[in-house]
Amino acid sequence: MNYEWLALLAAALWACTSLISVTPSRQLGAFAYSRWRMGLVSVMLLSAALFNNQWQMITLEQAGLFALSGFIGVFVGDTALFACMNRLGPRRASLLFACHAAFSAFLGVWLFNEALFGWSLLGAGCLFLGVALAVAFGRKPDQHSWEKISGPVGIAVALGLTAALCQSLGTVMLKPLMSAPEFSQIDPVAGSALRMFSAFSAHWLLWLSGNKLARAQNPLNSRLFMMIAANGFLAMAVGMTLMLFALRYGDVSVVALLSSTSPVLVLPLLWIVTKQAPTRSAWCSAALCVLGSALLIFA
Repeated sequence: MNYEWLALLAAALWACTSLISVTPSRQLGAFAYSRWRMGLVSVMLLSAALFNNQWQMITLEQAGLFALSGFIGVFVGDTALFACMNRLGPRRASLLFACHAAFSAFLGVWLFNEALFGWSLLGAGCLFLGVALAVAFGRKPDQHSWEKISGPVGIAVALGLTAALCQSLGTVMLKPLMSAPEFSQIDPVAGSALRMFSAFSAHWLLWLSGNKLARAQNPLNSRLFMMIAANGFLAMAVGMTLMLFALRYGDVSVVALLSSTSPVLVLPLLWIVTKQAPTRSAWCSAALCVLGSALLIFA
């Protein structure tokens, strides 16, 4: 079996779940939606990790690193991403989030003295050019509400880039742990469960503090709850499981490239849902982001 294609299926699921996120995120607000999503995903992953019974393979120091990665990458990163999505829509938000590949490359240069020149530098430029094209062009007066920009563009772009940067930081800080020989003995489901539970704990403490940002803008109903549960199950339980199989048995570079195609895959899905064909600039910006990711991965 060609396991690399499981990464493409995972990317398709993430594209689908980005559309599922739009309604509950806008109804509840970024913080309340993220809190419920992280809570439900934590229950799913903790249950799976308890079933596998692999907790004893994670040391206290490793658990702390997973928790810190979850706080930065999931609590801050995901919340910023949904706040960006509420302002720019799922297409532009996914393109901004794709910049995490470029940020990871720059962080590798800064923290691990990795080289970034030639094709890698061109890839980073393609990513940022694709995002700029998506935000600056392609607007139409009769656009679907998911494509309209709400509020100041600068704030929305800053939120999207913050989400991408936090995703990169949350991943890069695990690099020393992942490269260690003992990492192969760590159950990835248990590690993901720790990251998610750390993010949920931060959301829960923020909500307990009475901070206005943490309050839900509208009451949670059964329809929104099912959408959040479906999003968490498809994105984390199914999507991440497919990615784990792809990474374990497939070529890592090909898997990384196929999993970065969400900005392109979301376009036909938006076409189906909104009944409006994406503009040429939308296709061009998505293609630039995927090309940039490919150059960064294979360079």
